[in-house]
Amino acid sequence: MWRLVTVVPPTTAVGLRSERGPILLSLMLATSLVALDATIIATASATIATSLGSFEQVPWLFTSYLLAAALSTPLAGRLSDVLGRKRLILAGIGLFLAGSVLCGAAWSMTAMIVGRVLQGLGSGAVMPVSQTIAADIYTLEERARTQGYLASVWAVSSVVGPALGGVFSEFVGWRWIFWINLPLCVLAGWMIVRRYHEAPRTGEREPIDYVGAVLLSGASVLLLLGLLEGGISWAWASPASVGVLGGAVVLAALFVRHALRTPHPVLDLRLLSGRLVGVASAISLVVGVIVLGLSTYVPIYAQGVLGHGPLLAGFALAAMTVGWPLAASNSGRLFLRVGFRLTALTGSTVVLVGTTLMLLLGPATSLPVVAATTFLVGLGMGLTAVPPLIAAQSAATHATRGAVTGMNGFARSLGSAVGVAVCGVVVSTHTAHVDGTPSATDLMPALHLVFWFVAASAVVLVALAALLPVDRQAARDRRAAAAEAAVGRPAE
Repeated sequence: MWRLVTVVPPTTAVGLRSERGPILLSLMLATSLVALDATIIATASATIATSLGSFEQVPWLFTSYLLAAALSTPLAGRLSDVLGRKRLILAGIGLFLAGSVLCGAAWSMTAMIVGRVLQGLGSGAVMPVSQTIAADIYTLEERARTQGYLASVWAVSSVVGPALGGVFSEFVGWRWIFWINLPLCVLAGWMIVRRYHEAPRTGEREPIDYVGAVLLSGASVLLLLGLLEGGISWAWASPASVGVLGGAVVLAALFVRHALRTPHPVLDLRLLSGRLVGVASAISLVVGVIVLGLSTYVPIYAQGVLGHGPLLAGFALAAMTVGWPLAASNSGRLFLRVGFRLTALTGSTVVLVGTTLMLLLGPATSLPVVAATTFLVGLGMGLTAVPPLIAAQSAATHATRGAVTGMNGFARSLGSAVGVAVCGVVVSTHTAHVDGTPSATDLMPALHLVFWFVAASAVVLVALAALLPVDRQAARDRRAAAAEAAVGRPAE
């Protein structure tokens, strides 16, 4: 059995100016690109639909990207353990670049969706491999800061996306949403080629689970297809709906059976038997549901109900940009002091408060009030999203760290796709009687149900955070520090 070894410069510095700083900077740049494009079209989707002439396919602009990312994430995590981190992240950047070119040149909604699929496939490789590289080259204490950097970049990019999309849509042209990616992709790839190095791999490579990849892909596609098209292209109780959703269940069952019997599955479900990895993955799934649900429908609320333009609608959500990195940048120091569980539990409670306040939003709510609620959600997410991932990575060996990170990324991507799909079903079902663009009167009841769904998801998030195992080492360290302070001498 061969072993993959990452070359780590002999230094203890962590910041961007250290020897490892250029590697971290390249990972942050690549992460910002793929996170940005998950949401940047939220405020430009109506303009794109008008330009390409297919308003009913707008949900697929989001779900095609998120679904492709969900499918490629576990495969990329596994392949990074087999083929190497550098090769996988460069392949992901290349796919993302190709998808950006196709989206920028799209001549129809079908071409746009194909481009979004390519972008999503690339995103699914970049996100988990970036986190795995950071876990490889930094110690646990250092990861408290570096993963906070990456999480902040992901958060800022995801939430700034709608505002930036509004700027391009109003003042430059929606195609520049995608053209701007080209030089940045080239720069990120060049920095990784120049600065990140791995030791040569030796020994026999583990086989790649293509059968599992096909089964997982089929189940995910049918699930999202059934959720998005049910009640629109066919009735919920129709044979088509039953067949599609039933097929998803069958393929999912076959995948579970296959994954539990295969030595090296694409998504190792056996990792979920550990409480820490299982709960951390579930938290990531719910985080994806909440973040993408709000990223997609808060701008629609600001535009369709409050009557603001794309730019201001984007800034209503961008308040989350302030809260998320503010909390994430301090989450490392916090969980090293009080443990992963208490940090995540505190953050998820703040998320619940923010999403509960969103239930009070109405047609007369001012934009600053909307921004205040999204700020609270961002603040809570900054404390919730990072600690479980770092805890799970720390519990994994080097040989399984990529798979653990891939599992976590798959859960978040799947949650994002399902969250957008479920919210889309709610909105489309309650506005199906409307011809053309729904009015504020038609939209508000549907969006209120979306906010209820998000708040309910936040309740689940709090429950999951409470299920995280107690960080016993952190507890011992706190008791030792308390004893030292009490007696005025070092603890033995």
